[in-house]
Amino acid sequence: MPMAMDGGYCQSESSSDSPTRDLKVVSIECLKGSSKSEEWTGDLLETGDIVEELLIGSSGNSLIRFKAPFKNGKSGVNKILHDSYKKKDTSILVRVRRARAPHHLPELHACIVPSDKKQYVLRAITDPNYVLAFSDRTEADCFQLQASRSSRMVNELNRVRPQDGYVSYPWDRRMQELLSVPNSSNFVSMLFLPKASDRAASRYNDLEDTLARANAWLHATQASGVPIVFMNIQTESLLTKISGETASSTVSAGSLSDLANLANAGLYGFEDYHGVDIGVVRAVRLWYAPVGGEFSVEIKLKEDDTKLGFAISRTEEGFIFISSVINGPENLPATRSGLSNLYKIASNTSKLLVVSRVSNQKVLPWLVSSTGAIRCFDTISLSQKLSLHRHAAAPILMHVFLWDPALGSARFRNASPSVLSLQPQASDAGEVSSSDGSESRLERDTAGDLSFRFHDFSLSSNWISLEILSDFPHQPLKRQLSDQKLRAFLVLSDLTQCHGSRPEPVGLLHASGGRSRFPSGFGGQLLPRRLPSG
Repeated sequence: MPMAMDGGYCQSESSSDSPTRDLKVVSIECLKGSSKSEEWTGDLLETGDIVEELLIGSSGNSLIRFKAPFKNGKSGVNKILHDSYKKKDTSILVRVRRARAPHHLPELHACIVPSDKKQYVLRAITDPNYVLAFSDRTEADCFQLQASRSSRMVNELNRVRPQDGYVSYPWDRRMQELLSVPNSSNFVSMLFLPKASDRAASRYNDLEDTLARANAWLHATQASGVPIVFMNIQTESLLTKISGETASSTVSAGSLSDLANLANAGLYGFEDYHGVDIGVVRAVRLWYAPVGGEFSVEIKLKEDDTKLGFAISRTEEGFIFISSVINGPENLPATRSGLSNLYKIASNTSKLLVVSRVSNQKVLPWLVSSTGAIRCFDTISLSQKLSLHRHAAAPILMHVFLWDPALGSARFRNASPSVLSLQPQASDAGEVSSSDGSESRLERDTAGDLSFRFHDFSLSSNWISLEILSDFPHQPLKRQLSDQKLRAFLVLSDLTQCHGSRPEPVGLLHASGGRSRFPSGFGGQLLPRRLPSG
């Protein structure tokens, strides 16, 4: 049976309906609020609740009960908590009384925790953020506090503010795992400095002139075939030290009325505490992005490779691009990697195959100086770097700008050219390939027809173009393979007597020899190389 230990603090009795003003009781004092909504729903103890009973211990038979009134009030309760803590009995159940429900005793299961100056507090088991202590009050004061619960709730609502702080974040892992190029962003921008209006560079054109030059550069870049789209534009303040003619001719603000003169200034100045003239250059940063994103092409090299099979040039706006590819019977790195196919598709769409990175390093233009010169990469040094890769037989990882997001699923770098597109026709070694209009392309057909549709029978008799019509998770690929290879994987009654472009149903021949419809994930081995399963 629980042991009851009562200690009188005041022997007079009172009714909860008519409290005695001088009756001293032990009440609850909330020190830290809960992070849960129960704090104001009555489920947790509140400031002003009258303590009726304390039960200390963790099991039913060893519970020690202390009932009100408590001898010596708050000091007596603190002594009880001190003795219990020394005995390592830190589990406590507190029951309180309220005027609005005298026969209902709310309770709280808490843990005894030492505080400063040999004082003890209680920390709720269900919410460690909720901390309370004990206080000496008159019964009338307790009832008054209980009655003011609504107003205190409003005051607390006005007082509490969301708290902020610092939390750790796995930056290194995120930058390695989530970026297409580890530790390098996909954001691309061009910084335009205001143009100097005289040879001494003491005066600069205004902000409107810089914005106009940025606008002209963007339009010229797009007109040349570079597949980029405008994202944003902003002014950027750069500090520099000025003196002499530059300082005297610079717009400065001596009062609020002079601020209007700075609105369109390309350069303005001020004097710091040490009397040094500081100039603020108002540059313009233009943000842009490739229309179809960046696509990586890995060019694997062999010991007997004597040439890469492509050449690079630079536009007037500073972009490096593939200017030509060698199209012929030679097994060149550009052909093996699929770079030649990308170049041909780009040419068909009147776009340039822009190189954005070489070995994960950006090779894009990034600055226009105050003289109007564009800071960009040199094609000679870049060609030398690519040649060193060939001599060392080290793979070249190159990123290019795509003009169509659908092209990203083609996986040019992993598939052989015979699967990805038609075999290029033989031509002179130095001639750039031209298109006959039947190049491979990506199409989306959501007809849901599990069959193949045969196209382009004007091609050579030993080649067949096919289009996958099934609604796969990614865009189906329109690809070509030889009649002989097609027969090895597909079951068709009479391949030679198909009817033009009418769909011809086919089945997938598994290794076991059985027939099958195409699974939704397209996980079977259909082409000589495995297509992505999504």
